[in-house]
This record gives sequence, C-alpha cells and structure tokens, in this order.
Amino acid sequence: MNGSSSAGSGKVTSPNGERAPVRSAASSLTAWSSASVVGQPGSTYRFFLSSATGTLWQADRALASSGGCFTLVTMSANTPGVPLGAWLAELDDERLIRLLRLRPDLTQPPPGTIAALAARAAARQSVKAATDDQDFLHLTVLDAMLTLHADTVAVTTAELRDVLGQRAADADVVGAVEDLRELALIWGESSGDGALRVVAEAANSLPWYPGQATLETTAMSVDDVAGALSALDAPARDLLDKLRDGSPIGRTRDALPDTPPERPVPRLLAAGLLRRLDADTVILPRLVGQVLRGEVPGPVKLTKPDPTVSSTAVRDVDAVAAGAAIDLLREVEILLETLSTAPVPELRSGGLGIRDVKRLTKTTGIDERRLGLLLEVSAAAGLIAAGMPDPGPPDAAGTYWTPTVAADRFIESATSVRWHLLASAWLDLPGRPSLVGARGPDGKPYAALSDSLFSTAAPLDRRLLLEVLAELPPGSGVDADSASRAMVWRRPRWSVRLQPDPVADLLTEAHAMGVVGRGAIASPIRRMLAGEPEDAVVAAMDKALPTPIDHFLLQADLTVIVPGPLERPLAEQLASVATVESAGAAMVYRIDESSIRRALDTGKTAGELHALFARHSKTPVPQALTYMIDDVARRHGQLRVGMASSFVRCEDPALLAQAVAAPATASVELRLLAPTVAVSQAPIADVLAALRRSGFAPAAEDSTGTIVDLRSRGARVPAVGRRRGYRHTPAPTDQTLAAIVAVLRKVAAAPPSGLRLDPAVAILELQQAAHHQESVVIGYVDPAGVATQRVVAPINVRGGQLTAYDPASGRVREFAIHRVTSVVSAESG
Repeated sequence: MNGSSSAGSGKVTSPNGERAPVRSAASSLTAWSSASVVGQPGSTYRFFLSSATGTLWQADRALASSGGCFTLVTMSANTPGVPLGAWLAELDDERLIRLLRLRPDLTQPPPGTIAALAARAAARQSVKAATDDQDFLHLTVLDAMLTLHADTVAVTTAELRDVLGQRAADADVVGAVEDLRELALIWGESSGDGALRVVAEAANSLPWYPGQATLETTAMSVDDVAGALSALDAPARDLLDKLRDGSPIGRTRDALPDTPPERPVPRLLAAGLLRRLDADTVILPRLVGQVLRGEVPGPVKLTKPDPTVSSTAVRDVDAVAAGAAIDLLREVEILLETLSTAPVPELRSGGLGIRDVKRLTKTTGIDERRLGLLLEVSAAAGLIAAGMPDPGPPDAAGTYWTPTVAADRFIESATSVRWHLLASAWLDLPGRPSLVGARGPDGKPYAALSDSLFSTAAPLDRRLLLEVLAELPPGSGVDADSASRAMVWRRPRWSVRLQPDPVADLLTEAHAMGVVGRGAIASPIRRMLAGEPEDAVVAAMDKALPTPIDHFLLQADLTVIVPGPLERPLAEQLASVATVESAGAAMVYRIDESSIRRALDTGKTAGELHALFARHSKTPVPQALTYMIDDVARRHGQLRVGMASSFVRCEDPALLAQAVAAPATASVELRLLAPTVAVSQAPIADVLAALRRSGFAPAAEDSTGTIVDLRSRGARVPAVGRRRGYRHTPAPTDQTLAAIVAVLRKVAAAPPSGLRLDPAVAILELQQAAHHQESVVIGYVDPAGVATQRVVAPINVRGGQLTAYDPASGRVREFAIHRVTSVVSAESG
C-alpha cells in the first residue's frame, strides 16, 4: 500500500459543505474530482482505489486530524497473480507433504492431480475446516487480504501491513502470512514485493462479514453501544434486529447523504450503530451485533490476551487438585455402591428420569449438578452401563443403569490409576454434563445419560481451555471471564460456545475432576496434554496426592476423625464398622450398634474390633465404645440361620420361641423341630431379614457352623467399554502422504490422457467464472449420452449443480457438475 503525499486535483465534499483536498499516491485520479463522501468534520478518511478495476471500493475512518483532509490510496498490484494450482505444482515434495499433514481432509480420497488438489483446497468445506482452528490474528490477516481484494488480484505483504496499520508488529503479520501459506489459504511469494492471493472461500469461513475486523474502528465501547441502543425508538430497533438475525448487510436508499436526518437509517449512522458501505448499502458493525446478541464483545487487538488473574505456587495447585481427585473418587464409589444395590431403570428415550436422579441425589448426598457429571464420566469410563443386571430387580422390565464388572477392578486399583481413567474419560467425553437438569429450547429438562447431552464440540472446548492454561506460567490461574476472552481469541469461529457462562461450566468440571486447582492447571494433566505416557501421568498424580496415613482419631461421642486419606486396607476395615457422617479433606465416621452389627455379620469378632481401634487410634479408645462392642457381640449370633431350606438354631430355647412367635417372622413360617431348632421353607436371606425386622441379631452360618457374610455383592452388567467416546481420526502417516505426492508428480509428468475433467476442478473454474461474470464454453454429456459444447454464463455453483444463463435457449438452466467434461473461457476461444 503506497500513501505518498503528492497532491492530486480531486476534491471531496465533507459533511459541513467544505471542499477538502485529496492527496493521492497517483496523479491520474481526475475521475474522482467530484466524489462525494459522508463523514465526520475534522476527521481523516482513507479510500482505496483499485487500479485493477478502476473503482473506489472501500472507506475507513482513521485518526482525527484538525485539517479534515481525505487521503486517496491506490493499490499497486494490478495482476491476477499465479493460479493456486500452478503455485502448488511449484512446491517441493516436503512442502506438499506438510500441506497434506496440516489439512488431512485433502487426502480423503487422495487427489488424482495437482489441479484436483488445488480445487479441493479452495473448496468451501475444506477452507472452513482449515480456518476452524485459526486464531484472531490469522483470521484478521485473511480478512485484510479480502479487504484488499486479494481473492481476485494479487497484493503485496507491504500493502497488507499498511492496511493493518500499527495493530500488529510486522514480524507477526509476516509470520501469520507464512502460516497461512503453509495451509494454502494464501499463496504466492511473501518476500519483498511478491504477489499474494487468498482463496475466495475464505470470505465464507470468517465468523464476521469480510472487512469488519480490518476496517471497523473501536471508538465506541460496549457501554457506548448499550447506551445508544437504549435510546432507540421501535422502528430503529426493529431495523437493527433484522440485521442481527439475518445478514449484517442491508440495502437502502436512506443511506444517501441527502436523506432526511429524522429517518431511522441516518439516525443509526449518526449514532455509530450502522456503518455506510456505499450510497445504498449499510452494515451492522461487529461490536453492535455482539451486544445485540448478548455476547461478550469479541477480540479487537491482534496480540494474544493474557488471561492470568491469580498466581499460586505449583505445589498448592497440585494439592488442591489432588484433594478434589480424592473427593471425586470417593463419590464415584458411593455412586457405584448405590447403583449396585438399587439399579435405576433406563427411560425408553434413553437416560435417567428426573425422579430417579432426585432419588439418587437424596441417597448419595451428592447435589444434582455434580451427580450429572459423575454419571456421565462413569458411563464414559465404562464403569456403569444400561443392561439387564445380574441379579436382576424383581419384576424387571427393560434395561437398568448398573455398575459393570469393570467397576470391581476399578475399586481395587490405586488412587492415581483410578483418577487417570476418569480424567481421560472426561477429557474425551462428547457431552456437556453441566446441562443436566437445565431446560432446553423445547422447555424440557436435559436428562442425565441421555443423547440430548451429546456434543462433538465438547471435548474440543475442554482441550482448548486446558491448552490455554498450559501455555501460562505454572501456577497462573484464570477465571471464567478471562479464560473466555483468551479462548475466543484462540478460536474466533467457536465464539458462540466460548462465552463466559459455558466456560464457567468447563472450569467447574475441571476443578471437580482434579485437573485444575485454584484456576491453574495441575501438573499431572499438563503431562497428559504433552503426550507423556500413562505411567508418567500416574506418577505425577502419586506425587501430588497426600501420603496415606495409618491412623485416625476416636472421639468420646463415638465419632472417628480421619485427618487424611487412609491406607486402603485400613479404610476398608473402618468402613465395615463405621458409617461416613461427613466427607471432605478430613472425613468423619460414626460408630453405632448397627455399624458394629454390620461388621460382625461379615465374620469379624469382638476381639478383632477392639484390636483395630486400639492399634490405629491416636487417641484413647472411649470406654463406651468398648462396652458397645462387647454388648452387641454378646447378643450377635445367638440365633444361627442355616440351610434346610433354612434352619434356625439357638442355645436359648426361650429366645428361639420368642423369635418363632414374633409377628414379623410369620411370613417365613418358622416352626420348631426341637427346643433349640426351627426350620423354614423360605430362603436364608428372607429368614435373616425377618428376624432382623423383629429386633434380633441373627448370624448366618455354613455347614461347618462358621459365620458367613451373606450380604448381596450387588448387581452387575457386562463391561461394554467406554460409552460414546470421542474418536480421534487417525492422521495419515508420512509414508502415506509421500505416496500421494509421488502419484501427483507422476500424473503431472504424464502426457494428457483425454480423460474427463475432475469435478473438483470443474467446480473451481466455474465458481471463478461466476465470480468474474465471464462466459465459458463447457463440454457437457446429457442423460442420453450425447456430448455437446455450450456457451454459458455461470451464475452460481451449489449442491453439485451449475446454474447458468444459456444464450442458445435464452433462459437460466441447471447442469449437473459430474456431466461437465471441460471448461474453457469463451474469450480465449
């Protein structure tokens, strides 16, 4: 872009009626001597004159100046540049392989020719895929290239730097251009005054209308826009709403300078809520559209934002994450135990019913939002699944959500190994657990474990959040607002789903999963993102987890305080004789008669319980606990239940007679065979339950008289693997890419074969002809197999059909692309 100050003879009329001088980089601009421009007095305006087309095509308000002068700038490039196919053909094999590696969709299926590769690289879907993971700087460079009309004529890097001004360092602009050249979104020579072109479909791949990121100023703040919107009347607001819901471009005669100022369009232009493109076209500014849609304003600066809001020692971050991981695993075990005891029926439409979720919430003590996360992650990790449980519920109909047989192995695994399984499942979980319980657009709540939560974008968003955190110095923390801004800058095309509220949900999940602590990424997940092996990640979590302890604190009120994670064997022993009363960093258990009886039912003796508390309690064992254990043990097992179908024996005839006469045992029909023996036709489990309902403390015994634990081990379903896991598409190997390039070279060196034109090439050439409004001669084979040549004027190419004006018939016709055998410019013919 050249902006020298040599004066031309043109004059531009400013709004106050004064004639301002026109400065230009060329002296042959007399055609613009009477150009009329609307703008603010006392401001400098830039205009770009395309020397290739001879038309004034864009305007941009620059910094205010006292002279109120207008600068006319010409574009130096006036050639179409090298076609994309020719440029690709000149690349060496290494560059072509790198292109195919960066854009793997170009290899499916492998292109047959360089021309086909170029056509596919310029196709809309492929360009959208290539721009999907570009940041704001790279997309703004594409936007600036389109602003310079680089989709039709070649421009230079210097012109690109000029149009971006001081918003980005030259080195950053050049680096972005090189990155985009490697993707073949920009092609040509970037060094010196080399000619650069951009794929035309880049315009459809931007998350804004072309030119909005380059030309729009940031003079108005969000508050300014909100204030201006609140002052609008109904007609003006309706006009903005239409532009918000549809295309931001509007055509109206009210954009003319002489339109009465009281009309909506002039008032919106004066308020900065619309921007004039030309005499009869206006556009809704990007910032105004974002405010209207309720979005947080998108990025403006071309430099990466720093989302850091806090700084914490890495050790503290890892400790907080490890604590969250311990809570997560404990709650998952509670969930598995609950579903094992009482499987939950699956809805016909899939997932769990609202009442069932509320019942689970009450039973487990886990709030509904967190429970939804645990259910989704457990299912993704293959720990629970829908099926027919064994043993099944009575009168079972349909499938039930039940732990799988893999849950048993999970419970027995080390803490760090279990965390790794759940964290991996969450990272690739194609669903949004935060929606459980919320209402969708149809007013219905999202059900846990249902397909309504499915989202292939969810794992991409999670990884993006963690990647943003991993790029920060260790210990740097973020909040939802700062993380949202950084993520939108990294992926502007994803901005709708990266607003602060969804990002806050992601951060909540990350904290709950133990991958983030105090807003900063933990060391184990940092290693996982870096691609380190599982052993290294597990070792990092082992280092972060507190060392298991072998003691607890007995209190006089028969509560047990555990000041840290217990060694697993000790934790299992304590859980068998005490009930969790309060969970957290320091867990609290309570001991009562029922919990002691539960331990005795498993075969433990009173002596073993006394030894457990004496050995592991750092505080004296309360005398009340000793008395309670002895009292419960004395009464426990006086009644012995065995197999007859069932029998009951007791050394105390009076006690046995009392048990047989109890109302609660009537259902099992006990009858005395001897003073110390009674029998029943009911199963042993039913007899035990009936006696316990009557207030007795029976014990089950085997054929040798040894007490056995007959408690149900819980229902299980077969393991089904990970549910709905995110599937990473395997990237083609370098050997495969090299083979594709070798074929392309071989085909390029072979003489023409006279085969039919590749459809991808035909689409590209016809799109270019439609864009330039040029007539072409196409070879066409009709359904009857008759080959003809026709001169047509392409209008558009869509859905595998060419819509074109046929001069021979005098009407618009459609042609199937796969029947087009050749495309030649009518002028060259």
